[in-house]
Amino acid sequence: MNQYDKILLASVSGSLIVVVIVLLLIIRMLKRSGAAKARGAMNSKLVNTLRDEKLKSNIILNAIEDGVILVDDEQVIRLFNPGASKITGWSGDDAVGLAWQAVFKIVNAKGEAVAAGQDPVARLFATKETIRDSAANLLTKSGKIIALSLVMSPILDERQRITGAVGVLRDVSEERKEEQQRAEFISTASHEMRTPVAAIEGYLALALNDKVSTVDTRARGYLEKAHASTQHLGKLFQDLLTSAKAEDGRLTSHPDVVEIGSFLEQLTNDLRFAAEKKGLAVEFVFGTSRTIDASKGGAGDKVVKPLYYTFADPDRMREVITNLFDNAVKYTDSGKISLGLTGNDQVVQFFVRDTGFGIPPEDIPHMFQKFYRVDNSATRTIGGTGLGLFICRKIVELYGGRIWVESELGKGSTFYINLPRLSASKASELKAKAGSEQVLQPINSLASAT
Repeated sequence: MNQYDKILLASVSGSLIVVVIVLLLIIRMLKRSGAAKARGAMNSKLVNTLRDEKLKSNIILNAIEDGVILVDDEQVIRLFNPGASKITGWSGDDAVGLAWQAVFKIVNAKGEAVAAGQDPVARLFATKETIRDSAANLLTKSGKIIALSLVMSPILDERQRITGAVGVLRDVSEERKEEQQRAEFISTASHEMRTPVAAIEGYLALALNDKVSTVDTRARGYLEKAHASTQHLGKLFQDLLTSAKAEDGRLTSHPDVVEIGSFLEQLTNDLRFAAEKKGLAVEFVFGTSRTIDASKGGAGDKVVKPLYYTFADPDRMREVITNLFDNAVKYTDSGKISLGLTGNDQVVQFFVRDTGFGIPPEDIPHMFQKFYRVDNSATRTIGGTGLGLFICRKIVELYGGRIWVESELGKGSTFYINLPRLSASKASELKAKAGSEQVLQPINSLASAT
């Protein structure tokens, strides 16, 4: 396998290895053909080899149900298999030789074309990185909108210049419809069950109230356990409802200009009691860009406090920080919980750091997936729904932000949040518009930044 083959092979995930092999055969065929033309002659052995490789590649490409395409450095389609024809409604003969945008019209759920430069191929050529989009929609040749899962991977030469792109696409209309039905069921069931659970919790609270009822010590113990379990069940239903709303865009949000410094400082004071009950220290570190070790004392360097404005719903952000703080308390037996804030002209960054159990490296990539929980001896006895971090990610992304975690097993974890920063003048402008009915859109997204 030569260098060009290795570059193509490395650009696509392992599940697409069959497609890559086919494309390698085609590329090798074209390269051999070009070299033969340059020499001005082609012997019969080479002709037979090219014919055999083309036959093999055609058999494999025709058998693949997923769409497979190849575009060159001018974004012109050079390969279009029957799977792509079935999805788009374009025949291979019609599609090959056309610009990508003429065949693949990516639209939103309402059928509106995406903004210029935001289609997958344009983004790929701009970033030179693989583009994965499982929420895309395609307008077919007949005018039908279908749900599309798309992976576009660049083909780079030895100088890291893009010479083309490989695309694999799949019609996921049925899967997306089923997912929507599941989300609607979870939302409806959670909403309906919250009412009786709240009633049970209320009656148990009355039974435990000395001014309302009298119970002996043993009965009180049973009632307290039932009350705690009911509270946990109520939180589960609430998390299920919130996660369903976050997935289908129904999450209630009232964004406003927030000065994160004073917001976090006040929130730290409100949350510290939960940590101190467990014997944990709490600190708020402001305005330092150096790494802060939560296991050491001190409140950080004294600095002039800049104003870090951002545009978000303060109630939703309080929900995020509270969730991260509660997790830090749950998974820390001794030490300190640190909340910190820093930033630059473009970004406001804050974090929640603990000195707890830490997260195994293999679990870190999955921490913000729905229902995912670390399963080891240190965490197995700690309750949770596995939805908290998923909800946090959805809320942060709602305001154009990004959330991630860094951790070392046995030494603690740090959860970071980046939000776009507003200048003082922009913050004043948005505050002046706060009383109007104009819908303010989140500013530039950082969700896909690295």
